[in-house]
Amino acid sequence: MPTLWKPAVFQGSLKKKGYFEGWYFKLINSDESRALALIPGVSLTPDGKDSHAFIMVLDARAHHMDYITFPLEDFQASKDKFEVKIGDNLFSEQGVELKLKNITASIKFGDLSPWPVKLYSPGVMGPFAFIPFMECYHGVISMDHSLSGYLKQGDEKIDFNQGKGYLEKDWGSSMPSSWIWMQTNHFKEDKTSLFGSVAIIPWLRNYFTGFIFGFLYKGELYQFTAYNRSKVQHLDVNEKQITITITRKDLTLKISARRSKGVDLPAPSVGEMSSRVNESLNSTIHLQLLKDKEILFEGEGTSAGLEFVGDLDELLKGFKK
Repeated sequence: MPTLWKPAVFQGSLKKKGYFEGWYFKLINSDESRALALIPGVSLTPDGKDSHAFIMVLDARAHHMDYITFPLEDFQASKDKFEVKIGDNLFSEQGVELKLKNITASIKFGDLSPWPVKLYSPGVMGPFAFIPFMECYHGVISMDHSLSGYLKQGDEKIDFNQGKGYLEKDWGSSMPSSWIWMQTNHFKEDKTSLFGSVAIIPWLRNYFTGFIFGFLYKGELYQFTAYNRSKVQHLDVNEKQITITITRKDLTLKISARRSKGVDLPAPSVGEMSSRVNESLNSTIHLQLLKDKEILFEGEGTSAGLEFVGDLDELLKGFKK
């Protein structure tokens, strides 16, 4: 099966230039006292001189990030399944094994909840996945899964047994010029998860604003996307809060996300990790899902990942194009 229908698998080639690909592993322990993100990937620069593999380790509670580089030849990826090795470090849908200088880990994943892959909609990008030469592609590998194992950082050993994880990825040439991203799977109800993104999409020498939101609840994934005729009725961002309302037929999704202090992470621009994005893993998201006027779900998600990058006016104008 072509890799298009396997979004978790390495989509690129180490011979490319001006290209990046990275996977995002969110790891929260059982009492939410520790929140980490592991981001393995490759940065292939336009001239090839500074191309490298990398592993980012974000410790959200300590507001600290390590960016560890590796020669390209240390990067290996399976062609038919999601299995990536960078040096002695292994990343897959089954878990993570780390053997870094000051960080070791053995963490297993269970009961993954992937975004559905269908013949005409190969993952979270929907039909947009078929469009060549897009600036950035996205994949949601698991909306929610269980964790077991540990991560040892210096003298501290973090127990991830009965913790929760989330797994996604990006690939292409650059991240969008403006975007909002949010995610939480820490609601009172188990197996409940929200992922959402709003981003500028370059298109035929112009651009439009694309959006993808998915809410997993009681085994059903409620999808609100630009390609399934959902409509953004409201979007507002200030220093403390992001609010958004999206409708699809008789369904309404209302979100209010409170922003908290984050950490600056390297981000790709034409393959080079030269941009910056501020990410928090300590935000909170209040969510309400309605059918007509009946409330199907209302709750608050904690340990939420939240990013806002770029120009809000640019995002809003994209909806009017």
